[in-house]
Amino acid sequence: MERAYVPVLLLLGFVVFNAVLMLGLSALTLRARPTPVKQTAYESGIPPLGDARERFSVKFYMVAVLFIIFDIETVFMIPWGAHFRQLSCARPVIAGVCPAGQVSLFGFVEMVVFIVILLVGFIYVWKKGALQWD
Repeated sequence: MERAYVPVLLLLGFVVFNAVLMLGLSALTLRARPTPVKQTAYESGIPPLGDARERFSVKFYMVAVLFIIFDIETVFMIPWGAHFRQLSCARPVIAGVCPAGQVSLFGFVEMVVFIVILLVGFIYVWKKGALQWD
């Protein structure tokens, strides 16, 4: 059992050694010449305006959180689609084909329920006005 971890530990050791070596070499060869221009924040080539800690509207965060939630939920459809044939067969699939008369709607109904739950959540968010910019 311990032999199974040897390649992982060797890789981990190599990565740590490589990181320490690169940091050490850059620290040894660094010639620090700080200037006021080098010390300013870089914002896509635009001179920085205002304070970095200014307040943003909560709308930006709401849209971001809603995007993440619905995006992650739709990712759950990929494994369902990959195994749809197995989920829609009452017996084990043989050579990628469901035996005659053994087709069920379990896989389809399962995803319809999932999509309906997502749709109810989306309608709730829409009615609450979380997607409005005004």
